[in-house]
Amino acid sequence: MPNIRGDAMRGLAVFISDIRNCKSREAELRRINKELTNIRQRFRADKTLDGYQKKKYVCKLLFIFLLGHDIDFGYMEAVNLLSSNKYTEKQIGYLFISVIMNSSSEMKQLIIQNIRNDIQSRNPIFINLALQCVANIGEREMATAFTNEIPRLLISGDTIDPVKQSAALCLLRLHRTSPDSLQLNTEWTARIIHLLNDQHLGVATAAVSLIDALVKRNPDEYKGCVNLAVSRLSRIVTSSYTDFQDYTYYFVPAPWLCVKLLRLLQNYPPPDDPSIRSRLNECLDTILNKAQEPLKSKKVQHSNARNAVLFEAINLIIHMDCESTLLVRACNQLGQFLQNRETNLRYLALESMCLLAASEFSHEAVKKHQETVINALKSERDVSVRQRAVDLLYAMCDRSNAEDIVQEMLTYLETADYTIREEMVLKIAILSEKYAVDYKWYLDIMLKLIRIAGDFVSEEVWYRVIQVVVNRNDVQSYAAKIAFEALQAPACHENMIKVAGYILGEYGNLIALDPRSTPMIQFELLHSKYHLCSPTTRSLILSTYMKFINLFPEIKQHVQDILRHDSNFRSSDVEIQQRAIEYLRLSEICSPTVLATVLEIMPPYPEKQSPLLVRLKQKKPLMEAEPSGETPTTPGAHTDDGPKLADTAIHLNQQHQQQQNGLLVSLDTIESNGHYNESTSYSLPSSSVPSAAPLQSAKKLLFKNSDIIFENDIIQIGIKVEIMKSILRVEFYYGNKTNSNLTNMSSSISLADELDPDLRINMEPIKSSIDPKAQIKQAGTIECIKDYRDLPKMNVAFFYSNVPQKIDFPLPLYINKFIEKAEMDSNNYFLRWRNLDKPDQECQKIFPAKFPMNHNECSQKLDSFGWSDLAGIDVNADNFCGAGILHTTAQQIGCLYRLEPNKQAK
Repeated sequence: MPNIRGDAMRGLAVFISDIRNCKSREAELRRINKELTNIRQRFRADKTLDGYQKKKYVCKLLFIFLLGHDIDFGYMEAVNLLSSNKYTEKQIGYLFISVIMNSSSEMKQLIIQNIRNDIQSRNPIFINLALQCVANIGEREMATAFTNEIPRLLISGDTIDPVKQSAALCLLRLHRTSPDSLQLNTEWTARIIHLLNDQHLGVATAAVSLIDALVKRNPDEYKGCVNLAVSRLSRIVTSSYTDFQDYTYYFVPAPWLCVKLLRLLQNYPPPDDPSIRSRLNECLDTILNKAQEPLKSKKVQHSNARNAVLFEAINLIIHMDCESTLLVRACNQLGQFLQNRETNLRYLALESMCLLAASEFSHEAVKKHQETVINALKSERDVSVRQRAVDLLYAMCDRSNAEDIVQEMLTYLETADYTIREEMVLKIAILSEKYAVDYKWYLDIMLKLIRIAGDFVSEEVWYRVIQVVVNRNDVQSYAAKIAFEALQAPACHENMIKVAGYILGEYGNLIALDPRSTPMIQFELLHSKYHLCSPTTRSLILSTYMKFINLFPEIKQHVQDILRHDSNFRSSDVEIQQRAIEYLRLSEICSPTVLATVLEIMPPYPEKQSPLLVRLKQKKPLMEAEPSGETPTTPGAHTDDGPKLADTAIHLNQQHQQQQNGLLVSLDTIESNGHYNESTSYSLPSSSVPSAAPLQSAKKLLFKNSDIIFENDIIQIGIKVEIMKSILRVEFYYGNKTNSNLTNMSSSISLADELDPDLRINMEPIKSSIDPKAQIKQAGTIECIKDYRDLPKMNVAFFYSNVPQKIDFPLPLYINKFIEKAEMDSNNYFLRWRNLDKPDQECQKIFPAKFPMNHNECSQKLDSFGWSDLAGIDVNADNFCGAGILHTTAQQIGCLYRLEPNKQAK
């Protein structure tokens, strides 16, 4: 065959050789400028350049561009190459465009027209070049321009297989880069799905990738792919068929297609059709059986291909989570990999077993491998494998093995890699609280945790220890004892000092009778650590000293001497100085009664989700942070203080809370009897004054659990709600704003006839009178029997100056108070949404917005209402989606919402 002139491009080879031989940057720049001048003169010359010369010069420009130099000419010559009928010239034209052209190019329309001409031609080589160029550029304009041409190529019966494969991959690229611009005709859906049955391996594989991306955007439209995917998978993996048996990779038939089919099926729930489900189970069973067979080749490619199919099949089994036999078999198979020589296999096995541990069918099977996982934690060299071993221990933990697992994790923590210590601390803290039978054991574990890994103990961890101690009366004495003992260590971590200081300040009196921990010994021991601490910790210790004055009056003078010391009274740290001055003044002028009120013991914390779980989810957003079982909550939790009825609240516990925050209320407003004098009027800031319409004011309770629900010149009524599934613990606070007694107090909640069977109310009797400027509390429970619409009514009656007063208003206990947030992924959400298709199961309403739809504010409102905010599951980022569970005594009702703001509407 004669040598073709265009194949060599000798001038390009010489130019590249000259550049490589340059000894300096300056020499390279001179050679490039010389070549650019030559190319520019050639392009401007009157003599017409042939295709070979254009191709050569365009290649030189492309090489110069790749060296990092800007190119400002030669674009038209490159576009002209697209019109050539020679493959080599057209190829260089497309290469230049794909690399250099950008969205600001003025010749984009000319380029698109040339690409369209090639796509509409009958030359498959030119069509492939055009499709590759579109995929490489992958811009919005390309998706819009070819939204019809490329799908037609894909489904046309006249298109050859290599072009179909390129068309599918091109569509996939455009879908990923500009999903909103690529609008596929619904008439093409069935034909695209049937590409799964194509006999060409490349076409079928590319089609699965495309369909998988389309399914994630619109699962309903492509749900017909499930049957075809199961059928094709069955024909590949089942020995009775010969589909793609000639496409084997190291004795594994079409492994990449199998993996993609298994991944596609994970977008949908298990098939409803028994025959399809049985066939799918047969496929999965066959894959698990083949994994038990001896290797047919010692080459690593064979085991890699076989294991790739196996792990994806296990992922599908976990996703289905309905076949106990398959789940247990998958667990046993993964257990064999835990001791495999390959590090990657051990890592993948641990990762998959973490998911299996969450299933009720396979949790016990996973626990059988506890010793193996613990050995991996101790002996693995790869830190990422040890990380997965920690994750698996956390996932398999329950009440039967909690103590063993926590102890092993604590032991490993002392030598653990620094990158995983903080996460391990969180997991140990969560497990020890969640499965604690004896809370003395929990406290021992937590203090040991702080001692071992104090630098990695976040604020949430030691805060949680404090909450547990405050909420459990049975461990407060023990907590004070072990906190005191922990302070006696020569080297004591600062977080330990914080915990011990807080606990001794609250409960140091419980161990004061022991001669080894007298009040003076406690004070001196704590003060010996004072000067070694940061300003933040010293501020906390000063609060503890102030608490000591209340608990141990005999050491009052010693504490005052410390507060007067220049290091505190004139400290450069503003917080320490403020606390020292205010605490000293408080100790000097307050009577013991007032001091005891201000410094009284902390009330129990409200019951809610553990902040440790929130922190763990932030660190590992792709993993379920919670082990099997219920969310740990504060044990023995109760509500804290009632709602503020005014800025100068009647309830004196608020003073204590302010003191804890380092802000002391004015002592002049407090009389020795605990009441407020005339200087503390009940004038509220404008934002806190309820409106004249009680129902409109009550709507604030839709988004909060405590507020003022009624107020006039005589009385102020507040509410505090604690939610426990279908039961509300309610506290009403009645504040007398006058200088006279309110007598013959009575309070009741009335239900309409249609509401009577829906709510069960049990309130304790209210006190008969309220002193001037004082407050009383009434507690009780309200149980939701079933869902309701109408609000109950509050009826309050009393005598003021011997004149009867009667107040009736709606009690703002809306149905959302019984809704609990529910988290789920996108697939689960839209599956449940589609299942709620009965007329009485859905409601749609279009309404005008009363204020700008700020995304963050709307998200916070929905969260406060009781819904979860499932961010990122809707294709439209402006939409809000979420879920909740309505708890009633009769049943639990799942609820979904979808809020779609129309920003164009006025």
